[in-house]
Amino acid sequence: MIWLCITSVLSITLVISNQCINASRITVFPAASQSIAGVFQVSLLNNLNQPEYAFNVSEARRLCLSLGVNIASKAQVQEALTRGLETCRYGWIDEHLAVIPRRKALSNCGQNQAGLVTWRASVTKKFDVFCFNESDAATQLKDTTESPLSRRVNLGQTQSFSRAADSILNMHSTSSSSLLPSSSSTPKTIDSKAGPAQFLSSAQGPTGAKAILITSMCALFLVAIIILAYIKMRRSHVLSSEVKQQLEHIQTEEWTCEKNTKESKEDVEEDERIEVGDNAN
Repeated sequence: MIWLCITSVLSITLVISNQCINASRITVFPAASQSIAGVFQVSLLNNLNQPEYAFNVSEARRLCLSLGVNIASKAQVQEALTRGLETCRYGWIDEHLAVIPRRKALSNCGQNQAGLVTWRASVTKKFDVFCFNESDAATQLKDTTESPLSRRVNLGQTQSFSRAADSILNMHSTSSSSLLPSSSSTPKTIDSKAGPAQFLSSAQGPTGAKAILITSMCALFLVAIIILAYIKMRRSHVLSSEVKQQLEHIQTEEWTCEKNTKESKEDVEEDERIEVGDNAN
């Protein structure tokens, strides 16, 4: 039981530690405080300040939640793709798929395919993650439906972003290899422009901290209940053993007393018979 408690505490500690990601090492794409149709891609910087694949499925989901948003679904990334989102790095989505949104086919990116390129990889494999900010999506939808002028402005911004992304990808194309999935290698990607995750508001940070604090308190409370139950069971077992021993002792004493009484009675009767025999003689 004690080992069970220790194992539970260690497991919960590992989960909490995974949630505590250094925000200064996070980068987002398209850029800080921006998204396309509410969708943005999150990467983690390594010691060389370069983005690297760092999240499995569960870690990717927790990361989006820690940012105060949800992991994006396939439909949401597809909608962002139609509005101009294009990357060259795989990211996890809600359906446990790794995807790359591509508007144009590129030989060293996304298996030279256009559209939403998917990869059903192992859930333990490390990728980036696509998160979805519902409030951003609602705001952008409202802006695009206000007037034809706003739609033209957004379209121009999307096209400019697409051309800038293509330019960056072409600049790095000479040092990158194909992203064809295989069991013997991991996909090599082109790093697109990304900014640090400065879009985290003061409300979102405390939310993640509160979630971690509540999880820790619940875990400690659960462990305390398990320990108290174990102590109570042990006490009950000890008390029952003591009561059993006392009953056995009492029964033994009664049996001994009864035996002694019977023997005394038999001795008295034997003495009486001897006296009667002597008197008869």
